[in-house]
Amino acid sequence: QVQLVESGGGLVQAGGSLRLSCAASGNIFKINTMGWYRQATGKQRELVASITSGGVTNYAAPVKGRLTISRDNAENTIYLQMNSLNPENKDVYYCNLDVFNKGDYWGRGNQVAVSS
Repeated sequence: QVQLVESGGGLVQAGGSLRLSCAASGNIFKINTMGWYRQATGKQRELVASITSGGVTNYAAPVKGRLTISRDNAENTIYLQMNSLNPENKDVYYCNLDVFNKGDYWGRGNQVAVSS
């Protein structure tokens, strides 16, 4: 069994920063790709950024340069540093982990709100 614990969301003023984290625990041998997704009410979940086990990153075009994804393999943790936030960044953010030999796991979601 694998458990994910997300933290770091909240309310921030426009131009501010947040750092999301997602820590995995349980019987984990290795985590392949890790990613962050966002979802607005009534809309499909969409990729924000992902990072492979080798550290190769991929970003959605709208967030390039303002968001940074990183991972700590020793701690089975993924991070999303979010800078220069604006109201368009408001959504629920979910972490996703592809755990070797176990499949996909999702976090419960982390609300990000940005006041103008």
